[in-house]
Amino acid sequence: YQHIYRNRKEKSSRLISFWTTELPLLVRKYHGVFLFTFVFFVLCVTMGVISSQHDELFVSSILGEDYVAMTEDNIRRGDPFGVYRDEDKFTMFIRIAANNIRVALRAFVFGVFFGVGTLYILFHNGIMVGAFEYLFFSKGLGWQSVMVIWIHGTIEISAVVVAGAAGFIVGRSLLFPGTYSRYRSFRTGIRDALKIAVALIPFFIAAALLESYVTYLMSNTFGGKAAAGLPVWAGALILLASCALIAWYFVWYPVKVHQKLQRRAAASFPPAPPAIQWVS
Repeated sequence: YQHIYRNRKEKSSRLISFWTTELPLLVRKYHGVFLFTFVFFVLCVTMGVISSQHDELFVSSILGEDYVAMTEDNIRRGDPFGVYRDEDKFTMFIRIAANNIRVALRAFVFGVFFGVGTLYILFHNGIMVGAFEYLFFSKGLGWQSVMVIWIHGTIEISAVVVAGAAGFIVGRSLLFPGTYSRYRSFRTGIRDALKIAVALIPFFIAAALLESYVTYLMSNTFGGKAAAGLPVWAGALILLASCALIAWYFVWYPVKVHQKLQRRAAASFPPAPPAIQWVS
């Protein structure tokens, strides 16, 4: 068997069917886990905002004193988002993509600790996002920060949440094996979660491209360099398109694929035979 199938080639359509059918069905299968992960992350972001409001030192303790001092200095100079222009674009792209993929894989792999490791990673990142946004809103730059940061952050943060869901899938397979043996449940969970985690790599690459090559243009718009910046309407269009992409592919489309599969199965199922009528 190994001799025959070792070098068997997959059909080229296999890659297409993975993105159009297999992965959406996996997402639909675990929609409950995705919802739990999203709600937990939003709660963590809210905790970060509230903690920042009640403790003036909280933002520095989370983001680092050097980063906060640099940001405040940029704000005083009228260039609040100058950090996005301090590095070569290609170098920034490689660094950001590698870091995002590393965070996502950690969120997935740490699910083997019964999901506790994934909880910590999501908690830490959620608190950071809340503190980060509060820093700009407290300086009167909240909506500008949304227009600049969430151009890439929409896909980036959404992918982190999805990676967290993959970690929780692994943890759930260990904690709640159901009618299966724990080993069989874990094997199924790790296989499904791995497919979801690996599929996030293109999303992280897209987010890194946006942050490296587009976000800095928007930072010019709100940094006194509008001539070399990106029109506000174009930034809003990119942001809305990113939101629509995530909502479509991870919420709406999996439901439609699942419903289509159910209709196809119902149509192929043979009709029940007519009831026998006894003639007296």
